[in-house]
Amino acid sequence: MSEDPAQPVGPAAEERPAAVGTDPGTAQGTAADGAAVTGGTHEDDTTVGLPAREREILAFERQWWRFPGAKEAAIRERFGMTSTRYYQVLNALIDRPEALVADPLLVRRLRRMRAGRQRQRSGRVLGTDLRHD
Repeated sequence: MSEDPAQPVGPAAEERPAAVGTDPGTAQGTAADGAAVTGGTHEDDTTVGLPAREREILAFERQWWRFPGAKEAAIRERFGMTSTRYYQVLNALIDRPEALVADPLLVRRLRRMRAGRQRQRSGRVLGTDLRHD
């Protein structure tokens, strides 16, 4: 059985956002690739305080990608922007309190990952290697 490298893997792959036109209260529907989708429920999507596009970016980040190239292609296809622009938008998004309220575990994980990359970069500039093996 071969897996499609362009598709996300792992448990979050099943948490794709619902198709357009589904009930946002239950987030049930069918994804664009035909996979059944059931997601978490929100009492009211406006209580999250984020526009739909930003909620979609957070949902996209919940997915696991086997190969970075597949994620880059999916970013271009789904959001119509370069991966550089996507990560600029994502970095600004995870600094917002509304994003932390919307998905605290994901936002904290993304912040930790960003801080780790910043430490590695600053270590290289200072001539020390701060990677933890």
